[in-house]
Amino acid sequence: MEVRSLDSQLPFTTKDGSTIRSILDLSNAPVRMQSLAEATIPAGGSTQRHWHKDSEEFYFLLEGRGTMEIEGEEREVGPGDGILIPAGAWHQIRTDHGVRMLCCCAPPYRHEDTFFE
Repeated sequence: MEVRSLDSQLPFTTKDGSTIRSILDLSNAPVRMQSLAEATIPAGGSTQRHWHKDSEEFYFLLEGRGTMEIEGEEREVGPGDGILIPAGAWHQIRTDHGVRMLCCCAPPYRHEDTFFE
């Protein structure tokens, strides 16, 4: 059985600029098909607009509000919102208030699968 406590995970910064604490991923568990992490973006911050060649991604907002942009379409998002980001789709989240969210990637998140303009 694999169980990881969020509080025991050290934060790191991804290539897109968000602060991540991996819950279950390639770095800390025998994961093959997906990864789960908590991401935080401070008030006035954003991720860098990017896309993933291989990974389909879900964001699930736990706290805060922001503007989610996927392929040029924007929508206000907040706690309880789940967002599907298809593989290959340009995306970015911006926030005036700060955001804490869960990120799930399938296949698992890898820095090498993150691309920028």
